[in-house]
Amino acid sequence: MKRAKVRIYVEHPLGEGQSVTLARDQARYLFSVMRLAVGDLVAVFNGSDGEWEAEIATAGKRDGILKCRVQSAAQRNPPDLWLLFAPIKKARTDFIVEKAAEMGAARIMPVRTEFTAAERIRRDRLQVHAIEAARQCGGTSVPRVEEMSALTRILEAWPEDRRLMFCDETLAGKGAALSGAPGPWAILIGPEGGFSAAERRMIDAMPQSVTVSLGPRVLRADTAAVAAMTVWQASLGDWK
Repeated sequence: MKRAKVRIYVEHPLGEGQSVTLARDQARYLFSVMRLAVGDLVAVFNGSDGEWEAEIATAGKRDGILKCRVQSAAQRNPPDLWLLFAPIKKARTDFIVEKAAEMGAARIMPVRTEFTAAERIRRDRLQVHAIEAARQCGGTSVPRVEEMSALTRILEAWPEDRRLMFCDETLAGKGAALSGAPGPWAILIGPEGGFSAAERRMIDAMPQSVTVSLGPRVLRADTAAVAAMTVWQASLGDWK
């Protein structure tokens, strides 16, 4: 029995018998790079309809059509978890977004703090990284990457029912563990320079805030993001 050897993300509804028109870059990848042809199978997902096995119906140099045959994996959405982080150098910011997508963040929110080094991000490029991470690790959902916003503005409008896991580097080695119940959560990772005194006061004043330590050592921002998601997933997420 033939099996799909290539997996792609499409922005198109998926279902039995559904035809999917390929964009030019997708057609080039499938037919010129991967050397697939009419009759070959491709695994497709769109972030909301699960994964589908699709057959190549037409193949051209610049376009093509797939036809969905059967669902190969049901839709599996991550827990209701947001990741807030202060962007750092380009490659390390890419790493944070990729790992957040792999580890089950539902929403990725770059934030501007008083000590954030990066002045701007390219949201569209980071979204592509999130899609690629989901494609490679077999995920059926893709987290949305938001535009960068000021941390204070986000916290001022913070939802009452969403807990905030505040990863405080000043508590390294002091043993503040994660506690709380499952439900809507968010993780906040600070910039390399840490949080300002005013930001700390604002976070500490929030009833939704839960301050934690990520162990006995101060971690780099990209390492801290992975460590924090690991702690949360193992304690309150879908790893249990």
